[in-house]
Amino acid sequence: MSYLQEMGIQEWHLVHPERLENYQAPGIELPDTCLLLLVSPEKPEGQLAEMFERVLKSMKLELSQAMYLEPELLSQLSKHQLKWVWYSGCSESNADTLAELNKLTSPLLKEVDGNNQLKRELWQQICLYN
Repeated sequence: MSYLQEMGIQEWHLVHPERLENYQAPGIELPDTCLLLLVSPEKPEGQLAEMFERVLKSMKLELSQAMYLEPELLSQLSKHQLKWVWYSGCSESNADTLAELNKLTSPLLKEVDGNNQLKRELWQQICLYN
């Protein structure tokens, strides 16, 4: 690790941490205020973040009540108070900790943005739980 720091690399992610002997990934604890988890290979930024926020508002949620997580990190999720999980551009997880949640599925946000049919399908899923 000191070699990485000498190179000026402050943050890194292991591609296959399970290959390290005795490695246990730390659990990811979400704050109690987080009610919706967006699971997607792409983090919403710019225009997509604005679209994400509009969808949240339609669900009567604030941006501060949502968090983003990459699909490969989902298995590390531990403590949470989630009500919703939204799988965008990835398959659903069979994690027991997410079994009782309201689930949304959609293509990547960049595909949903500007596509009325995909927006309608997402809205129909949201309406099932409200």
